[in-house]
Amino acid sequence: MALLRATLCAADAPTAQRTPMANTAAAATLAALYEEYFEARLRRYPSSATFNGDHRYDGRLENPASAAFTTSAVAEQRDFLARARAVDTDGLNASQRLSYAVFVSDRELALERLSFPDRLLPIDQMSSLASTFAQLGSGSSAQPFDTVADYEAFLGRADGFSQWVDDAILAMREGMARGVVNPRIIMERVVPQLRDIARPGVEQSLFWQPVRNMPAHFSDAERARLTAAYRDAITRVILPAYRRLAQFIERDYLPMTRSSVGLWALPNGDAWYRHQIRKHTSTDMSADDIHALGQREMVRIRAEMLAVMAELDFKGDLAAFQRHLQADPRLNSRHGDDVIVAFTALKKRINAAMPRLFHALPRADFEIRPVEAFRAASAAGASYQPPSADGSRPGIFYVNTHPARGQPVYGMATLALHEAMPGHHYQFAMQQELHDLPRFQRFNSFKAYVEGWALYAESLGHELGLYHDPLQHYGHLNDEMLRAMRLVVDTGLHARRWSREQAMSYMRANCSLADEEIAAEVERYIAWPGQALSYKIGQLRISALRARAERELGTAFDLRDFHAEVLRDGPLPMPILEDKLSHWITQQRQVALGN
Repeated sequence: MALLRATLCAADAPTAQRTPMANTAAAATLAALYEEYFEARLRRYPSSATFNGDHRYDGRLENPASAAFTTSAVAEQRDFLARARAVDTDGLNASQRLSYAVFVSDRELALERLSFPDRLLPIDQMSSLASTFAQLGSGSSAQPFDTVADYEAFLGRADGFSQWVDDAILAMREGMARGVVNPRIIMERVVPQLRDIARPGVEQSLFWQPVRNMPAHFSDAERARLTAAYRDAITRVILPAYRRLAQFIERDYLPMTRSSVGLWALPNGDAWYRHQIRKHTSTDMSADDIHALGQREMVRIRAEMLAVMAELDFKGDLAAFQRHLQADPRLNSRHGDDVIVAFTALKKRINAAMPRLFHALPRADFEIRPVEAFRAASAAGASYQPPSADGSRPGIFYVNTHPARGQPVYGMATLALHEAMPGHHYQFAMQQELHDLPRFQRFNSFKAYVEGWALYAESLGHELGLYHDPLQHYGHLNDEMLRAMRLVVDTGLHARRWSREQAMSYMRANCSLADEEIAAEVERYIAWPGQALSYKIGQLRISALRARAERELGTAFDLRDFHAEVLRDGPLPMPILEDKLSHWITQQRQVALGN
């Protein structure tokens, strides 16, 4: 990131004190370009606009499975990149230069991503428009159902979903012809998800919930008209689309899927995985370097786990201790209501301690909800959905209460820190409040930053008073071990040609998860090549920046100031964050010395 290093070093104003946009033609040109790009992005991805709280496009749905979508996306990204590069950036202040570097870097990475045939793999068990549309249509997610116009908008989105299904089938047929298909194990997990959504009758369908919960202020005529329209759409459009997709996958696609599970097995797969590493870590680290890093981290974390065992005066090895924890029913909470109650209590405790480490709390709150039944069996143990920027919807901390994905009591504190406060909820909610940033930054996401921050947030449990209990500390180390293991297993699967069974065997030998959980983890890495790398890579770099700041600033170091500086420009690629924080540390040192 020589571009940013040069621009930050040339800037006079500290980044900790934002200056208004310089009165230059370049600043005005870029501001207009950023807004034009963001508006184009909302039109291209209407569901993202809905999740952002912008409801102008609630009646539309993107169609990334279509060839035309990719062709136009490439042209659009090239146009914005060329126009940004044509701007003379002399005279921009520090924050403007940073925004410019992020914008250019993001467009370059997007074009690289579009050079690979992602659209030929439109669905997996972890995410797709099939699951997103079901969440939206349930009435319990980002899609509003408050007015007659809201109800009419979703009917338009249903037509878009039906079109996506048809184009997704065409894309998968093209992938079958070109040898770009998903692993069989992944698609075997998809079919039950689709069948579960499509199976119930109209009034038992999750898409009927908005009808069941129709606002009381609607007139009788409006209620009758909308009820009939939803019955017709669910009967003729929505459920048939899910059945059509499930039938195609079962009958035509599954026989053509592959037994291999790594990205290496696809055409140009090694290059594709190198891109996935760049995309999810925002670094140029090699798969071999990441594999070795994961192994080193596992050795370090295991030593810390053994120290906690000694503190608890447990006699035996790590495997015996893990079996001991799994066998103690007091330490394993699997009942849905109990889990939600426990996380609600943790929320109150964490929020009370937050001012110790942060200058401000976000205005947006978050709710704690169980993962929806249709995706619980194969979903992660927890996930997070940001609040809407307009304040109409809180963030959502989804907790998986499925019996096969139980929540151990000793792992709850670290999970709450990661998904909610001060992890994902704090970071995303505060990001949305950065109104002096261009909107593309306020609503942007770089995986290594986002997941790295959340994993770093887990380490703050000591300072927030949550790890005084050695078992909670052990739970944190147990989860950190999983993230280190991901570096080894993800690169093993996609670069070293491990089988699913090899990956499961490695995890079985090195973690305390049950076999069902190990299978779900490994299948997640198979479906999302490189995504699992983002956590540890980002966390290690953020932790290293904090250690450097503490070392160089000494008594002048203020942890609340450090956290504010990490977060104040929204998610950043790791090299840009490192250059920005290096500049900040130098400035803080100069201030401390009175220069």
